Amino acid sequence: MASAGPPAATTQPALPSGTAVLRTIPYAFILPEIFCGTWVWILVAATSVSFPLLQGWVMYVSLTSSLISLLLLLSYLFGLHRNSENWKVLDSLYHGATAILYMSAAVLQANATIHSESGPNSPLNYHLNSAASLFAFITTFLYILHAFSIYYQ
Repeated sequence: MASAGPPAATTQPALPSGTAVLRTIPYAFILPEIFCGTWVWILVAATSVSFPLLQGWVMYVSLTSSLISLLLLLSYLFGLHRNSENWKVLDSLYHGATAILYMSAAVLQANATIHSESGPNSPLNYHLNSAASLFAFITTFLYILHAFSIYYQ
């Protein structure tokens, strides 16, 4: 009777480092997340923040998550993760939590957009708020994709 040998070890794929981060899913989503999140912040700031309570949260979430995502991207580019499996957990938890926060910010920005239809400088503010809402929902979708695609690697 021939022995089949030891079972094949299942190895986890290595975490990317360097420019391979930009070509590997889900890590390739980080750059669009930063880009779209920065546009949310720029567009809301351009409206002169007519609704400080609503849009203050939107600006906080967009700026903070863009900066943390930039730090995460830099850590992947420079290989600071040292191929540790804990980074996958950290990455998934960060992107999942940020997706929830971004969803709340996107809904608040959509509410601010509705309220900006009638007011001073209404056409300009309405268009800027509409664009900010669109980018906020796109960014939310990118964070959700990133958080869930880690499980399908």
